Amino acid sequence: MARIVMKFGGTSVGDIDRIKNVARRVKAEVEAGNEVAVVVSAMSGETNKLVDFCRQIAPLHDAREYDAVVSTGEQVTIGLLALALQEAGVNARSWMGWQLPIRTDGAHSKARITTIETDTIIERMSQGQVAVVAGFQGLGPDNRVTTLGRGGSDTSAVALAAALKADICDIYTDVDGVYTTDPRIVSRARKLDKITYEEMLESASLGAKVLQVRSVEMAMKHNVRVQVRSSFSDAPGTLICDEDEIVEKELVSGIAYSRDEAKITLVKVADRPGVAASIFGPLTDANVNVDMIVQNVSHGGGATDLTFTVTKTDLERAVQVLTDARETLGYQELVADSNVVKVSVIGVGMRSHAGVAQTMFQALSAKGINIQVISTSEIKVSVLIAEEYTELAIRALHTAYGMDAA
Repeated sequence: MARIVMKFGGTSVGDIDRIKNVARRVKAEVEAGNEVAVVVSAMSGETNKLVDFCRQIAPLHDAREYDAVVSTGEQVTIGLLALALQEAGVNARSWMGWQLPIRTDGAHSKARITTIETDTIIERMSQGQVAVVAGFQGLGPDNRVTTLGRGGSDTSAVALAAALKADICDIYTDVDGVYTTDPRIVSRARKLDKITYEEMLESASLGAKVLQVRSVEMAMKHNVRVQVRSSFSDAPGTLICDEDEIVEKELVSGIAYSRDEAKITLVKVADRPGVAASIFGPLTDANVNVDMIVQNVSHGGGATDLTFTVTKTDLERAVQVLTDARETLGYQELVADSNVVKVSVIGVGMRSHAGVAQTMFQALSAKGINIQVISTSEIKVSVLIAEEYTELAIRALHTAYGMDAA
């Protein structure tokens, strides 16, 4: 007998038939003798509708009341799934975030989980009752409902699995696993049997939409084995696990990309100590997240060019902050470009193999693709290129690293 957490996303519970399908999957695990907790999202589209209601009422809304509204979608699905399980002959009970409770900090709309009280739910599970838990929800220090940010149900599920000391956390979604790259772009992309926490974390942070970044961070911190599976087939999924569980590590496990990138170049900034701090300080104060940073060789006269990337949604704010500070910063010109994409090669095998970056650069050069910015870490190489070359670059790299399915 195992203790498992099953998480189902919005598409998996998108209508009554799909909720009944989820109930059948849960019943099969119960009949196999497992103790089961289920975490569900709101039905697909519901949270977007609730968010839109808030914006229509008050564009600059009170975050506490926003959470009170947008958390209701999960309340509907846990009740419906508990009813469907009961109809199927399974003992089940629904739990909202505040009923366990799942305690969080007070950062409404983007709260972080601090503790989960599990004594009652463990007792019920040991008696054969399935716990159907609302994802995305928590309880703040002031006893008000909080939400964990978009995609937060993944984090709810992993956190619950950690608190329950579950054997595995199965994340059911509309894809059947983690692929070497986006199969919509590369038809010969391969599904991976296993991927390390670090590789999945890089993939999620670099644009892969399979799992929320915070959920992978939590899985890695608490060593929760996570499996990504399809809600609509019985095919084996992809196990996200510790590096020690993977005997034969691939040199490159995946190609990720992010279209949510914009590039800013400050031309002829004074080349002196403290300038970088004076540029990035105001951006930090304005909650603008900066990613790739490159400082060029000094021009004559003690000036240099500084290039960095921000998200497209932050571009306008970043330009405004830097324009307002132009006199203080003393740069000659600001050039902004949103027609860029970040493409990344990821793999723990890079730690012990040379030449990964060279293969990337040669493959892009052979296709006539210019690299604008480069950044690296221990297990990834990222480049910024013109957006129109996205699909060409991904296909070329996928082939260059021998990742195409036979």
